[in-house]
Amino acid sequence: MSPKMTQTEQDRIIAEARRNREIREKTYRERALKLFPWICGRCGREFSGKRLRELTVHHKDHNHDNNPPDGSNWELLCLYCHDNEHSRYDVAQWYDKETPGGSQKNASDFKPFADLERLLKGVKGTNNS
Repeated sequence: MSPKMTQTEQDRIIAEARRNREIREKTYRERALKLFPWICGRCGREFSGKRLRELTVHHKDHNHDNNPPDGSNWELLCLYCHDNEHSRYDVAQWYDKETPGGSQKNASDFKPFADLERLLKGVKGTNNS
């Protein structure tokens, strides 16, 4: 059996709990939860109680050090939408890499039918011969 706690120990634990709460409230997650409604910005699910832990703060510019006090770089997303957002960002980063030996080719420069006339003439020429 544990011995009874003295008043001094209780006061110390309560003071520590209050300090921890103040520190936590200063974090960007606590600030975002105070600024925004507890709804996922993508799927629209609402959160409360124990499920609130499934609501995360997403940094729109993907810079976790950019935490303006007005929350303009944040959006609340559920775990699933947050994972999806980061997956999309990772895929985009992968596709945006430059091609070896030069700059990235512009997709609108591609002309799929540029050589079609020559190809069709070649086919007609082989049938007539």
